[in-house]
Amino acid sequence: MPLSNRVYALCDANSFYASCEKVFRPDLKNTPVVVLSNNDGCVVAQSKEAKAMLDLWMCRPWFEIEEEAKKLGVVAFSSNYELYANMSNRFMTTLRQFAPRQEVYSIDESFLDLTGINRDLVAYGKQIKDTVLQWTGLPICVGIANTKTLAKLANHCAKKQSHFNGVCDFTSMSKTEIDAMMQQLPLSKVWGIGNKLEAKLNKLGVHDVLRLKRADPKRIRDEFGVLLERTIRELNGESWLELDETLPEAKQVMSSRSFGTRVSTLAELEEAVSYHATNASARLRKHGLYANAVYVFIQNSPFDKAQFYGASHTVAMPSPTDNTMQINKTALWILKKLYKEGIYYQKAGVMLMELVPSGGQQSDLFGFTQGDSKSAKLMDTLDSINKKYSKGTIKLASEGVHKAWVMKRGMKSPNYTGDWNELPHIR
Repeated sequence: MPLSNRVYALCDANSFYASCEKVFRPDLKNTPVVVLSNNDGCVVAQSKEAKAMLDLWMCRPWFEIEEEAKKLGVVAFSSNYELYANMSNRFMTTLRQFAPRQEVYSIDESFLDLTGINRDLVAYGKQIKDTVLQWTGLPICVGIANTKTLAKLANHCAKKQSHFNGVCDFTSMSKTEIDAMMQQLPLSKVWGIGNKLEAKLNKLGVHDVLRLKRADPKRIRDEFGVLLERTIRELNGESWLELDETLPEAKQVMSSRSFGTRVSTLAELEEAVSYHATNASARLRKHGLYANAVYVFIQNSPFDKAQFYGASHTVAMPSPTDNTMQINKTALWILKKLYKEGIYYQKAGVMLMELVPSGGQQSDLFGFTQGDSKSAKLMDTLDSINKKYSKGTIKLASEGVHKAWVMKRGMKSPNYTGDWNELPHIR
């Protein structure tokens, strides 16, 4: 394959979760900030200030480092997924105007196809970076290159080497300059190479990106498979990974969480499972999908002194459905089969499986799909009200009211972008 004449940019938000928290807290601009996992368990994100002093603390349990972190002036937040999703949508929408084609790669990363844009790409990358910062408040870095793998590598250089000022354009650099940079980078900085694969390559004497780039692709394919061969060809400027503008169709929809406190009664578990069934059903309708099967699991913690108990079961539906009531009824029926007294449960969840689009539905002979037109209108009304006012405005009674089992998020910031009652105040 000839060298690529494509040009890709990878735009990646810096310390995304922590940056989202700082957007609405300008008083924390230069303060080290960390974001914690579910139930305020571990550190899962850090601002650049926190990375400078706490880098080795990533993924450490918060209770182990809380005292020392507070002495250092670190501010901690519980995960606020509603806020992060809304900020991600703003980020992706802002990027869309800069290229005819866009691939949303993750919540904080997006590829843009800049092929044919006949202008100074470093200046264009800086314009993208400045516009995102002005419109969303999120700091980002931009990597530009002729392949997606090289664009990811260029983005890493933009983040780690301050003289690039957040924009690294491999297409404007000489081969000698790029090779010199690659020689300084470990293999783990290449897209798709994890710790295990890096260790295997190290044993063969391949320790840096330049050495990998110069490896024989055919010998690498024989030893490690075609995916690594493509990576090597991409490092050499051959474009083997196309831009994917469509999101992959979901194969299942899952809703699960660890409980804030242990749960032992069937009534409390029914509330939790009913909540997850409702949540998963709403996500299903959002994507225009129907479920053929419902899966439920409950478990205690494998780290408890008591013997581990984990149970799950799947039930096939008579016909595909997106109706919250039908899915909830099935999930609660499964739960009663799984429940055992005397166990302190730590987690429960509901998964909707064997999904099909609305056109893939088939009617059944036993009346399960009867009244579908009323069901669709009811679900539309439910989703519209919850979207307009806030999630959970209308819900099933079986979800309960007090929900003592809900996930602990004692340091959660307000939902600034998704709830009228939590809008930031300007004085």
